[in-house]
Amino acid sequence: MAAGGLAGLLPAQTQLEYALLDADTPQEKENLVYQYLKKMDSRERDLTVPELGGDLQWLNTAGPISLHKDLCGKVVVLDFFTYCCINCLHLLPDLHALERQYSDKDGLIIVGVHSAKFPNEKVLDNIKSAVLRYNIVHPVVNDADATLWHELEVSCWPTLVILGPRGNMLFSLVGEGHREKLFLFTSITLKFYKERGQIKDNNIGIKLYRDTLPPSPLLFPGKVTVDNSGQRLVIADTGHHRILVTQKNGQILHTIGGPSSGRRDGRFSEAAFNSPQGIAIKNNVIYVADTENHLIRKIDLELEMVTTVAGIGIQGVDKEGGAKGEEQPISSPWDVVFGNSISGTQEGDVLWIAMAGTHQVWALMLEGGKLLKGSDLKKGACLRFAGSGNEENRNNAYPHKAGFAQPSGLSLASEEPWNCLFVADSESSTVRTISLKDGAVKHLVGGERDPLNLFAFGDVDGAGINAKLQHPLGVTWDKKRKLLYVADSYNHKIKVVDPKMKNCATLAGTGEASDVIGSSFTQSTFNEPGGLCVEENGRLMYVADTNNHQIKVLDLETKILSMLPILNPEVCDVPDNLPVQKDKITNLPKLPKCAPVLQLPSLTVAPGQTIQFLLKLTLPPDSKLNEEAPNSWFITAEDNTWLLQGQCLSGEIKDVSCQIIIPFQLPRSCLSAEATLAVKACLYYCSKGSSACMMKGVSFSQPLQIASTNQGSLTQVELIHAFVTN
Repeated sequence: MAAGGLAGLLPAQTQLEYALLDADTPQEKENLVYQYLKKMDSRERDLTVPELGGDLQWLNTAGPISLHKDLCGKVVVLDFFTYCCINCLHLLPDLHALERQYSDKDGLIIVGVHSAKFPNEKVLDNIKSAVLRYNIVHPVVNDADATLWHELEVSCWPTLVILGPRGNMLFSLVGEGHREKLFLFTSITLKFYKERGQIKDNNIGIKLYRDTLPPSPLLFPGKVTVDNSGQRLVIADTGHHRILVTQKNGQILHTIGGPSSGRRDGRFSEAAFNSPQGIAIKNNVIYVADTENHLIRKIDLELEMVTTVAGIGIQGVDKEGGAKGEEQPISSPWDVVFGNSISGTQEGDVLWIAMAGTHQVWALMLEGGKLLKGSDLKKGACLRFAGSGNEENRNNAYPHKAGFAQPSGLSLASEEPWNCLFVADSESSTVRTISLKDGAVKHLVGGERDPLNLFAFGDVDGAGINAKLQHPLGVTWDKKRKLLYVADSYNHKIKVVDPKMKNCATLAGTGEASDVIGSSFTQSTFNEPGGLCVEENGRLMYVADTNNHQIKVLDLETKILSMLPILNPEVCDVPDNLPVQKDKITNLPKLPKCAPVLQLPSLTVAPGQTIQFLLKLTLPPDSKLNEEAPNSWFITAEDNTWLLQGQCLSGEIKDVSCQIIIPFQLPRSCLSAEATLAVKACLYYCSKGSSACMMKGVSFSQPLQIASTNQGSLTQVELIHAFVTN
């Protein structure tokens, strides 16, 4: 057993750390680590790690892995992490780099030991999503009960433990920012044990979870926003490392970046992002929180160019700021929203930034101006506005003395009496406010009074501190109703907060992580929704349903929930992989201008319901169908192309003496409560005894009223028309 856990390493490793501080050259440092390893290896009794339980769940492997059997002869880096933790995410680039330098053939294996903070993080499917989202390619074990964590007396996330080839503990590194030591300790350990013939070069059975997934139009969309007109959406397609601008029906207007991560400015086809999150749009300019690049990017839709306006591309540790944006290091920006300086003449001359990596809220000056209690600032200045940088749930009248814990969502209520920023403070499971009148940081809902307790989470509707949230990632202000909506991410719900009464209640979601579009908001489900926005007119709310890889649409007036289809210019990608080719729509025949349009009575239907159109056409007497001509029926839906996803849109008519059955299934997610389908027929027929051939057509217009309640599984509609001789 591991006598004393990590504490057993402390005396010897502390001596090594002090000696490394005094070493001047890389050679001296390598020699010190080598000598340390000789001392540790010659101990009478190894500090060994206990075997992981055989019943634990593994990811990215063909099956369970034994530390002492399968990993015997390997140098193992155990990464104790929890996927909500920003510090754990900051460590991943170091681990990716280490994996690129040393493979299992070289004798190195990294094992992620997922030790959950929140109950939601104990669920394997949620860890699977995180493994995919953060491109983790090494084995991960779900230590849901934190058994190994407690055995080794691990005390915080992240913690790295480096093991020798016998499962013997050699080093521990607590927290982030130890890249140089990680590479130094690992490389010398491999060298030391290779010289002793104890390193094996066998392969470990890696089977990446990401290789089992089908393609999807969106991959872990983190945030969504809508422009002032309500006609354009901007989606952070985080897992595809791109930004999409779409019409409100989901038709893609611009694809910027992706599908691979990178860091490049330039034209839309050249630009690259790395897991972008927050977005804000004003006119034809979009600002992006390019989270894992530690940058703020600017997208100009008119010029079709991407530029960098803040950050230097590597994680910053500065908690004050003040430099010009592109010279100012920043850390994991997670959301952005427009605001106003107190002296500016332009609307939206400040970009507020949820700086999750330093637990603060920052400002980027888009024009020269002044912030509260501050001096004049030049255009482009980027600086801390609120938050000490300590990870806390601390409210204070002085914004610099307040403490946040991974702020991940922002929304502005500029009107009186609010005049504040709302902050989704994820790790404290609270929603907080920052007054834009005096800078005071106050509690709104969730959490508890002890500023150091970041474990006061739950799923409880109520007022103020009695309400409980679990890792909320998004907030949006509804100007029309004076209400705040919260993406209560780990409770898989959307909640509504009345800031006047501090009352918090569930608006949508059951609390189950799944993908159900029910007959009401509270019967529908989400999976870790990360962001949300409301139209200026207050009608529609859009939710980035992150782990379902979808944008959900909530009609706040009819209470109907639907899914936004993502329609590419060439191909409409749909979840059931039944693409509708654009050319199938554009190449359908055009009816003669004289073709009658027959209005049918309105039909009440429900999402997912099937309609059977029964088409019965009659030719004039003494006429026959020209069987060589392209006689056909087809379906159109002008202004409602979302209805056509996955449908068979046309078919041949070979015999008019038989009734033709045309099936049509409504999408399970409908974008509006009203729509109109047109079923059309185009026939070529000849008069008997005549060589003249005529083209005739008819259109049946079917208005649909889409109800949220089930109308039965099948509805039949007769389409009857008799053509007459001119």
